[in-house]
This record gives sequence, C-alpha cells and structure tokens, in this order.
Amino acid sequence: MTTLAAVSKQDMNLAVMFADIALVLLVGAGLGRLAQRVKQPVVVGEILAGILLGPSVLGLLPGHLTPRVFPPEVRTLLSAVSQVGLVLFMFVVGWEFEKRLVRPHARLAAGVSLSSIAVAFGLGVALATVLYPEHSSVGGHHIPFSAFATFLGTAMSVTAFPVLARILTEHKLLGSRVGSLSLASAAIDDLLAWCLLAYVSALVSAHGDYSDLAAIGAWSVLYVAGMLLVVRPLVARLMWRWAAAERWPALLSVLCAGALGSAWLTTWIGIHAIFGAFFFGFVMPREPAMVLAQHVRKPLDNISAVLLPVFFIITGLGVDLGALSGTDYLALGAIVVVACAGKLIGAIVPARLAGLSWREAKDLGLLMNTRGLTELIILNAAVSLGVLDGRMFTMLVIMALVTTAMAGPLLSSRSRRPQAAEAVEDAASTGVEPAAQTTGPVAGAGRPGT
Repeated sequence: MTTLAAVSKQDMNLAVMFADIALVLLVGAGLGRLAQRVKQPVVVGEILAGILLGPSVLGLLPGHLTPRVFPPEVRTLLSAVSQVGLVLFMFVVGWEFEKRLVRPHARLAAGVSLSSIAVAFGLGVALATVLYPEHSSVGGHHIPFSAFATFLGTAMSVTAFPVLARILTEHKLLGSRVGSLSLASAAIDDLLAWCLLAYVSALVSAHGDYSDLAAIGAWSVLYVAGMLLVVRPLVARLMWRWAAAERWPALLSVLCAGALGSAWLTTWIGIHAIFGAFFFGFVMPREPAMVLAQHVRKPLDNISAVLLPVFFIITGLGVDLGALSGTDYLALGAIVVVACAGKLIGAIVPARLAGLSWREAKDLGLLMNTRGLTELIILNAAVSLGVLDGRMFTMLVIMALVTTAMAGPLLSSRSRRPQAAEAVEDAASTGVEPAAQTTGPVAGAGRPGT
C-alpha cells in the first residue's frame, strides 16, 4: 500500500498538471477570442487569462482556489512545460528574422530603432535610480544597481515584433509606409533587445566579478563564431539533403534538438537559455523557403500554440495586484508613463526628421510601443536570474499589458485605410518605399497574435 500511495501521488500530480493545461487552453482561447472581438491581439487576452487565474483574481475568492488549482508541486511541472514551449518559440522568432524586412529602408529603420531604444533605455535607467532603493533585494539577496538599472532600461526598450505584425495585419497596414517601416524597425529592435538581455544575464551571472564577465564574453564570442562558421553550413547541407528526400519528421526532430541544445549551451556559458534558442534560429538557412514553411515552421507554430498559453499562466501566477501598496501604484504609473514616453519620443523625432507627417510619426511611435510576449519573456528571464522581486514583476507585466493594448485603438483612422497612391506619393517625398504584402515572417510572426 505504501508503494501504491507513492505512485498515486506522483500520478495525481501529473493528472493535475494535465487538468491545469486543459483549463489554461480553454480560458486562454476564450479570452483570446474575446480580445480579437475588441480589436486587440490574442496575447492581451492570454495575459489577462494568466492574471485572472492567479492570486490577483482567482486567489481572492473564498477557498484559496489558486494554490488548490495550481499547487506548488504542479507549478514546477507546468514551468518545465512552459520553458520547452518558450525555447521552441524563440527558435522560430530567430529563424523568422530576415534581412529583407530591413533592407528596403535600412537607414531610417535603424535610426528609428536606435533612437527609440536609446531614449527608452535612458529613461528606464533614470527611473531605476528612483525605484532601486525599494527593490534592491530579492529573496534576501542584494541586487547590484548596475544589473537592476540595465534590466529596467532593457524592459523599457522592447518592441514585440510578432504583436506588431498582428496589429498591422488586422488594421490592413502591412502595405503602408508606416507598416513597412515599423516592421523593419521592430526587427532591429528585437535583435538589439536580445543582445541587451544577453549582456544583463552575463552581468548577473558574473556577480559583479569582471574577470568572470570577461570569461563569459570570451565564451560567447566562441559560441557565436561556432554557430556561424560550423553549425550554419552543416545544418544548411542537412536541410537541403533531407528536404529533397522529404525526411520532415527527422529534420524537425534535429532542429528542435539543436534549439534545446543551444539553449543549454548558452545557459552553461552564463547567458539566458532563450538567447541560445533565438540565435540557433537566427543562423538557420531560410531556403528552400516554401517547403520549410509548410513542413517545419507550421508544425513548430502549432506546438507553440499549445505550450505558450502555459507560459502565460506561469506569468500570471506571479502577478499579485493585492501585494501592491499605494506607493507601488504611483511607481506603476511612472513606469507606464516612462515606457510610453521613451518609445513615442524615440520613434517620432527621427520619423519627423525624415519627412513623415505628424500622423504617421505618431502611429509609428504607437506601434513601436507594443511589448506583448517579448516583454513577458524578458521579465520571466529577469525573475529566473533573481533581478526582480514580486512587486516589480507585477508592475512591469501590467505595463506590458497596457502598452500592448493601447496601440490598436489609438492608431489614426486614416492609417487604417491606406491608399496605394498615397503610399507611392509619400515614398517619392521621403524615399521610404511602401512594402509589398509580405509573406513568411510577417504572415507567420512566430505565433499569430503573440
């Protein structure tokens, strides 16, 4: 009977995990659909689903429902499932980063991206000087100001490429000047954001020891060189050979193994696992494009559609609005204002200098201000690195939700009905060409609505 009881406990934990995932999928799908009905990205509904099932809503009801529905021993299992989905999602995000999105207007896109990152990062660091005294310790461990400030600046700098692509699709802006420019800028922004996160994770892993930081930097250089010079050509040869032989299940298995192995390697180096998954995707060959999209990327998107909602729930379980004090709500207001100001000012100024109208520049700033899933990934990475306490995590998740939800409703009505003739005329005046309807990375965007 003792053995049976022990086995039953283990089996029951697995059974509860299965039930929790079923609940997550149903609630996430329902609220995601509701979000779409009110012209919001699916990710807004899924973030709300996580918050509703967490201590902020479900946990306030009689009976302590949140710990009963998601007991601590099951959360560990759910967290593992969510991390597998996250690693595979980041692999697709890296794979779908394509230079052709940036090339048609690289100079202006780079200017908008760098300006929005610089202004948002600078304001984030300035705000960190005010917030740091209240959040300098996590779990009894002191957090260096450099790590806290660098991370907060990074969190303010993020633009979510997949969310932005979804908003452009829903508002029929993919072929407009603002749409094509925002996509290119967001692509650059995402790439720089992951580099900043890699730096922050290395800084935290080194514990302020510059010799350790130098070692992490050296290993990182070797890792990047190995991925570009060794892994990329080997995988390219394998992909062409197996694509010709239509060995799709084997190819999909090898690529998933590569993403997971790369995530392990960057963790061992001292950089967060998601950077390894992203970079493995980044160095992947894009050809043969059509068959890879059908037989490899689409199955990966389907896997993400099932596993990523679990990530939102894990995130929501860490959001506790009831733990915030009056002072924290003032800090939350400051965080939202600084986040919006950094992106809006950083994008509007270079856009206006390039000749875009005020309306176009404002819409560009709103689009660059969307954070979505990209922000949640960075926030969870910071929690795993021990940089954020629970209150700061809650405030930054709310900021991500607000900045993502505000973009669509505030876009100019005229921008929602782009005219080809207007786009061509504007292109002649500023040199920014309207983009053709894009396929591949925009149509897929990793996972629709994220």
